[in-house]
Amino acid sequence: MTESRLLVGDIGGTNARFALVDPGTARLSNELALKCADFDSPALAMRHYLDAHPGQDPAAICIAAAGPVVDGCVDFTNSNWRLCEMSLSQAFGGIGVRVINDFEATAHSLLRLTDGDLAVVGLEPLPRLDEGEFTLGVIGPGTGLGAAALLRRGNSTVALATEVGHVGFAPETALQKAIWEVLRHRFGRVSDERLLSGSGIENIYTALSEIHHNPVQPLTAAEIFAQVHDNHLAAETVNLFFETLGQVAGNFALSMGAFDGIYIGGGIVQRYVTLLMESGFRASFENKGRHRHIMEKIPVALIRHPHPGLLGAAALALSLPG
Repeated sequence: MTESRLLVGDIGGTNARFALVDPGTARLSNELALKCADFDSPALAMRHYLDAHPGQDPAAICIAAAGPVVDGCVDFTNSNWRLCEMSLSQAFGGIGVRVINDFEATAHSLLRLTDGDLAVVGLEPLPRLDEGEFTLGVIGPGTGLGAAALLRRGNSTVALATEVGHVGFAPETALQKAIWEVLRHRFGRVSDERLLSGSGIENIYTALSEIHHNPVQPLTAAEIFAQVHDNHLAAETVNLFFETLGQVAGNFALSMGAFDGIYIGGGIVQRYVTLLMESGFRASFENKGRHRHIMEKIPVALIRHPHPGLLGAAALALSLPG
């Protein structure tokens, strides 16, 4: 790369985060979060960002997007935006453009995170990623529920995007089954994302209200977390949210064979580290019957870096033609 800067983005259902990357140092700079609802398209949001940081147009662009990427295009699962590599490249003069799943980008960031970017959930030490083969998983709730795997075999490291959030929710307790019944009546099909997301927390809260025959005023996810110490229903909601997250993260570890480590990302859990640590997350994660002995040995860490998606996108942007 000979140009002065690269553009990277991490676009979810609510926020579009952008940053510039110096090809010489690979460092992020000028991070900025924009509201998706304020723009008609991702390209307009990018142009707004670049106008706020004058200079040469980027030599290459890598965007992490919240949705499945098919033939270089993504229709965002939780917004009406659409983004395609070809049209974005044309809009910026034919430069190299890469669009990847947002959790695929977060998976790539795992090799760049430091110990200070992580908080261990449990007793097992985190693996060293500078040598040897591994299979890792990263999963996390935000506007939706995302997940990806990172595998190293020989000298090759590959990130594998998934759509785990849209796997059907499998209740394991009587209370979870009752919640599933309420949500099935409302949505028809109940995916993991219907519980493990911002709107999922709200779904749990209203479902518990119905189950307990205790009509309450609906609350936002932020209000539920804010009332966790004063509102019994909010406390029950948060406990069930983390319990379910542990359950689903454990399922993901088994499905991917990610026995070397699971990392928790997404914007929600980062804000409530203490609640996570005090919750039943780890017990639920390990509660896998005949495979409990495997689960007990899997390290789990919360990603505390503020922009892992941008970090992973930056790593890929450096390999794009400029």
